[in-house]
Amino acid sequence: MRRITLTQYLIEQQRASGSVTSELRLLIEVVARACKAISHAVGKGALADVLGGAGSDNVQGEAQKKLDLISNEILIEANEWGGHLAAMVSEEMERPHVMPDTGRKGGFLLLVDPLDGSSNIDVNVSIGTIFSVLRSPPEGGAPDEKAFMQPGSKQVAAGFAVYGPQTILVLTVGNGTVGFTLDREIGSFVMTQPNIRIPADTAEYAINSSNARNWDVPVKRYIDECLAGKAGVRGKDFNTRWIASMVADVYRIITRGGIFMYPRDAKYKDGRLRLMYEANPMAMIVEQAGGAATDGKTRILDIQPTALHQRTGVVLGSKNEVERVASYFS
Repeated sequence: MRRITLTQYLIEQQRASGSVTSELRLLIEVVARACKAISHAVGKGALADVLGGAGSDNVQGEAQKKLDLISNEILIEANEWGGHLAAMVSEEMERPHVMPDTGRKGGFLLLVDPLDGSSNIDVNVSIGTIFSVLRSPPEGGAPDEKAFMQPGSKQVAAGFAVYGPQTILVLTVGNGTVGFTLDREIGSFVMTQPNIRIPADTAEYAINSSNARNWDVPVKRYIDECLAGKAGVRGKDFNTRWIASMVADVYRIITRGGIFMYPRDAKYKDGRLRLMYEANPMAMIVEQAGGAATDGKTRILDIQPTALHQRTGVVLGSKNEVERVASYFS
């Protein structure tokens, strides 16, 4: 069986469709190398004194972990001198980080959640990195926040890494969704899922049930139907899964189907997850795999962002279930 590496896949995409330029290919390779470095740091854990809190908060007021800051620095350093980026935005930074002047202006913008699922770091549960790539507007000068205000439909690439028993990289460049596994012996990501397709129907749902008292009526209706099982209107039993790590929950869904829900509610009226570097890249990945993604009323990729750290409700996964939830909202 032919083993296709990430680099080989990107070169094939570059030759076949032209949607992947050499600059975009090199940018994705840089991000993948950063993910390998983060995976190594995560794997060291207490041996490298990287567990526990950093004693600081991010721009959203959330307590930062040591690995949050380490992962953020790894991604910055990896991209600063590549010449492919104009600027980047991170969950751990209040404003865009403009790349140093290396004699050429990069043509892309990168948005990242350096370490998703931080609450799971100290208990050895899967965590990961999420990233989104946009084209930088052609205007001269350093990109400002306005340059990033593009809907998710403008993404040219999106991906996420999962640091679990294996280190997995899931990627889309707008031509389907593919998965790679890190071969630690050769240090390369090797394709192991060449054409990921999410089943349209499912019997699994993921939601934080501790928020049930705050849910809107459409969400309560859907979950109550799932809980009723065979005796209810759905006529089948459902299983619930909740890892509190979006990368792990979404990877399960793209592997075997399911629906992930973190909706707006009475407590989080704007939603809990960040639109630009969590919802948008995951929505692109899921849609490219045949699934669907909505905030309940609007397709996530159609939402026009107004702020870098804007929040949104998220319902994504198996298409028929997502459409059912959306119909309850309408």
